[in-house]
Amino acid sequence: MSGEGSIAIRVRLFAMLREAAGTGSLELALAPGATVGDAIEQLSAEGRLGELLARLPVRSAVNREYAESGTVLAAGDELALIPPVSGGAPADGERTQTHALVTGEPLSAERVRGMVADRMAGAIVIFEGVTREVDALDYEAYAEMAQAKIEEVLLRCVARHDLRAAAAEHRVGRVELGEPSVIVAVSAGHREEAFAGAREAIDEIKARAPIWKREERGDGRSGWVEGVVPRVEGEEQIRDEAAETGLRSGGA
Repeated sequence: MSGEGSIAIRVRLFAMLREAAGTGSLELALAPGATVGDAIEQLSAEGRLGELLARLPVRSAVNREYAESGTVLAAGDELALIPPVSGGAPADGERTQTHALVTGEPLSAERVRGMVADRMAGAIVIFEGVTREVDALDYEAYAEMAQAKIEEVLLRCVARHDLRAAAAEHRVGRVELGEPSVIVAVSAGHREEAFAGAREAIDEIKARAPIWKREERGDGRSGWVEGVVPRVEGEEQIRDEAAETGLRSGGA
């Protein structure tokens, strides 16, 4: 619990940091005006967690937005500490990065491409999803959660396909005919990894991010596009195990 004259923030930990702390979430009491760097310094005094923080290049996010060490924290903020996807510090000359954004502003393929460009990459693949057949699509999103889910998807794709970098941006609001509503860009050492990573990224974003769209037609008709229940991590394994159990028990 926070003491008198202090502020309380929530700290989220992932992967090896979560294992070291024995929890994925904890409350931290800080002095008013404390920064991200101050919070990390306080956490660094915590045994094995402190050892990892001392040697790993950890990125920080405040309320699901990347933040610098000098960012001032406020009561109720959520500070996420994000370790390297590979589980260790990158070798000299290497980098792994992701970028996820849900925005009401027009998208630019050139800008997103620039976020994954890398002198060590032999291939860059860009996917643009554009409005077709109707006058416009109007997108609505649970933006904070959607951005977090897109980030999770990109991190998994980087790890699974050995990508150099991955970026994705999704529009909300009205997207006119022919304009992009989503752009995914990935870079990799070779084209096979780049194509596979880009394909998985867009498929998983469509399946997991809470984003909806309404079609708008010139004749005045409009309506929400039917979708599917968002996919949840681990759901497929649970369903498969339940089916297997049913077969063993002689169920239908």
